[in-house]
Parts: sequence; C-alpha cells; structure tokens
Amino acid sequence: MNRKRVGILIFPDVEVLDFCGPFEVFSVTRLDEAARREQSSPFEVLLVAEQPGPVVTTGGMKVTPDHTLQSCPALDVLVVPGGWGTRAEIKNARLLAWIKERARQVETLTSVCTGSMLLGQAGLLDGRHATTHWRSLQWMRDSFPAVTVEEKLHVVEDGNVLTSAGISAGIDMALRVVARYHGETVARNTARNMEYRYTDDNSRRV
Repeated sequence: MNRKRVGILIFPDVEVLDFCGPFEVFSVTRLDEAARREQSSPFEVLLVAEQPGPVVTTGGMKVTPDHTLQSCPALDVLVVPGGWGTRAEIKNARLLAWIKERARQVETLTSVCTGSMLLGQAGLLDGRHATTHWRSLQWMRDSFPAVTVEEKLHVVEDGNVLTSAGISAGIDMALRVVARYHGETVARNTARNMEYRYTDDNSRRV
C-alpha cells in the first residue's frame, strides 16, 4: 500500500482537539472495514513541532512530536491546527516560512480553526475562499482582505486547500480528505468506527 504521509503541526497553546481530531481520523482509517484489526491505515500520521521535546497544549496536555521542522520528511498532507497559540505563532517568521515551503510541496493543505490565520499570514489564502473559528471571522477579514471569508460553511474546499471552522470541525475536514483520497464509503466507515456522524450538511454549526 502506498501510504500518504500526513504531517500535523503542533506548537505551544495549540488547541487539543484541533490536532487530535484529524490525528484520530487519519490513524483509524481503513480501506477494508472487515480487516480493521489486521490492516493499518493508508495514512502515516506524524506530529511536527518547531523544537524537540514536549509541547504544552491549551489545557496543559504535554505532547511529544515525532519530528522538528528540520527533521520532518516529505509530506503529502499538511494539517495546521489553531488555538490560542496562533496569536504568538503568527509572528513566528521561521514557522511561517516552513509552512509556506511545505505548502508548495504537499498535495493537500489543510487547517483547523485559527490555523487558517497562519496560512493567511504565509500568503497561502490570497484569492481563495477560506474560514476559521466563528470568533475569529472578523480577525480574518481585517487581516487578509484578499481572502473571501466564508462565515456560513463548516469546511471550505478551494482546490487543494481545505480550511475548517472551530475545533471539532477538524474531524469533518479530515473526513473530507479521506473521501478525496479513498472515496466516500471509506470516509463514512471511518466516521462510523468513531461513532461520529458523517454529515452531508456543510453549514456552520454555531
């Protein structure tokens, strides 16, 4: 099986479900539901941080990344989560440069919540439709006038770039990515395994 490599960025004060939601989706995906225990996921999922050592998330969870920015291998999918920490990282030139460089190399670029603010700051959303957490929609409009900000959609797909609304929306975004690579049946089975509702309604939930 030619596995797709997913890199999920983490940073201090990252929102837990922003990165754990997509991690769960990609890691529990199976192409053959009947062989769920015997098979592995068609996605290899890595956590990537700027520095080695534990990252302290929002709420105090300590997470150990698999790679630093420097050691991270080639990726097929990049996930940029959000959280309070984006307020500091939006000024982090090194991190933004890495995101911009990786965005050119990946097949699929994604964000959850205010992770889209990092994509915007890296110039990756200009001329595109995008969204973010409902509390940050105005921040996005004010910061990136070249972006068409979608306030009524849960997940926004614009070419190979997917942005999503707040926190739990990352699960739905990741399921969309699963469907893009392996079809809707596999995505629906993944959601069912998680006891999560796979919805055809893409309207914002708040």
